[in-house]
Amino acid sequence: MSWLITGGAGYIGSHVVRAFSAAGVNAVVLDDLSSGSRSFVPATVPFVEGSILDGGLLEDTCDRYRVSGVVHLAGFKYAGISVQRPLHTYQQNVQGTVTLLAAMAARNVSKIVFSSSAAVYGTPRVDLVDESTPCHPESPYGESKLIGEWLLADQARASELNHVSLRYFNVVGSGDPEICDRSPHNLFPLVFEALLTGRTPRINGTDYSTPDGTCVRDYIHVADLAAVHLVAAQRLDAGDRLDPVYSLGSGEGVSVGQVMSTIAEVTGIAFTPERAPRRSGDPARIVASGEAAARDVGWRMRHTLTDMVSSAWQARQRLETTPLPA
Repeated sequence: MSWLITGGAGYIGSHVVRAFSAAGVNAVVLDDLSSGSRSFVPATVPFVEGSILDGGLLEDTCDRYRVSGVVHLAGFKYAGISVQRPLHTYQQNVQGTVTLLAAMAARNVSKIVFSSSAAVYGTPRVDLVDESTPCHPESPYGESKLIGEWLLADQARASELNHVSLRYFNVVGSGDPEICDRSPHNLFPLVFEALLTGRTPRINGTDYSTPDGTCVRDYIHVADLAAVHLVAAQRLDAGDRLDPVYSLGSGEGVSVGQVMSTIAEVTGIAFTPERAPRRSGDPARIVASGEAAARDVGWRMRHTLTDMVSSAWQARQRLETTPLPA
């Protein structure tokens, strides 16, 4: 029996694949390579190139690899761009999840770990969010993730589906120097790219009511996140009933200014960030409590901010000398 990992050739997905393999749990990857890389998938793990919108391919994959559960990471993950491309976002994230759940039902696959997002909260009115915090997503991306959670809950009421959704904020770092976050929209890649091209990184907003005036956010190491996906899958395999959603966070957070200082220290590249105006809608502080996840799915922050920056920088430097295959 195997676990199907959709989006398993992506930055987060490939770390989840490695966590499964290290634990001796069979996995098969399905990815359309729209943002992932075939080289991120270990040679020992079966790989199927294709879309989660292809129901026939999903059913065939479930049959061929005797799939017993799914970790669903595939989707369109750019909140800002989702405002410009709402239909594409809903097609990939909502219709894709509907198609996946239909294929699972057709092949009696009854377990799923869903990669949700803290974007479902929007701009909360509390500094520390948890599973009880009201959801008010502010982008098609956040809305599509919340709809995904609803779909799982509705399907569970209609069938024997055992499910759990994981909500998280900013995923950084690398658990393997061969895997690099290449997103043009995430903070670490943006800062690294600026430094490597001789530009000065920028901070949007330095007058917030925080210790150093910059926004405070949760940053979690991708390997810690992958470990939680594994534990959640193992608990579903054991027949355990989990809460429908878990928030993954540090409970404290770090500021953008702290991130910049740590990057300068780790890279050895001294710089003073440019000060830019606030971006509309950016709250001063959003941090998540991980207490429930720590209790039920083994969540904990195993890596410091320095660990996160060091591992990400090592992977980014390797990309400079060993470009990914075209």
